[in-house]
Amino acid sequence: MAMIEQKDRNSRGRLQLKNFEHDWGARTLIMGIVNVTPDSFSGDGLLNTDAAVAHALLQEKRGAAIVDLGAESTRPGFAPVDAEQEMTRLLPVVQKFRAASRCPISIDTTKAEVLQAAVEAGADMLNSIWGLTPALLTAVEALKIPVVLMHNKEKAQYDGDVVDEVLAKLLQQAEAALKAGVKAEQIILDPGIGFGKTAEHNLRVLQSLPRLIALGFPTLLGTSRKSFIGQLTGKTATERVYGTAATVALAVAAGIDIVRVHDVDAMVDVVKLADAVERGWRPDDWEC
Repeated sequence: MAMIEQKDRNSRGRLQLKNFEHDWGARTLIMGIVNVTPDSFSGDGLLNTDAAVAHALLQEKRGAAIVDLGAESTRPGFAPVDAEQEMTRLLPVVQKFRAASRCPISIDTTKAEVLQAAVEAGADMLNSIWGLTPALLTAVEALKIPVVLMHNKEKAQYDGDVVDEVLAKLLQQAEAALKAGVKAEQIILDPGIGFGKTAEHNLRVLQSLPRLIALGFPTLLGTSRKSFIGQLTGKTATERVYGTAATVALAVAAGIDIVRVHDVDAMVDVVKLADAVERGWRPDDWEC
């Protein structure tokens, strides 16, 4: 892809995976969601291995640079599953998808044993909704893989400003990872839209994305089909494509590096247009 007058946002190094390299800041990456669960909030869970692999391949075909596989629902009121059940759901999908594709695989888990087994099966990185527990931190450092650290909280209660607390907690997690030997370019910060936050909190975080970027680490935003979009638009989860698109465009404008989405085909177009304006991206066959 051709680039013109690119803004200097790639001073944070590179994302380096087995089959994929990316200069942070050059483009906005799309992470496509694949839920290997029966209870996804958006109704897209796929417990059948072949169906989940087919959906992962479709997400890649539609334009996802990374596919995020999760086998435990994180919806409000979700039923936890143990590591054995999570691996029973997840590992066959990782193995079959890896056999069919070189696309980077992210694993959405909070369990070190699940992460270890998934990486051995072909996965490339961790996406943890509770940041790094000591066990996960040890695993990430040993495996030398990138990690998405997300802010989360049991209850949506904050003594002070929600953004101040979110950024402080993320920075604390990032510094712990750095101290353990994880490289800065492998630490991706996610403010956790929809996790431990009210709809108003989510909007405050979205208004303050430049402050997240200013921490100096790569970043990810996951707003896709979230309930606060429904509260604003009155739409059901599967009808929130346009609301999600607005948040994705705002994310690109702010400088977010990765957007995690369900509707990859639609968000590819959003990112292309936003990247063309914000990051100077142009297609190879572009004619002025």
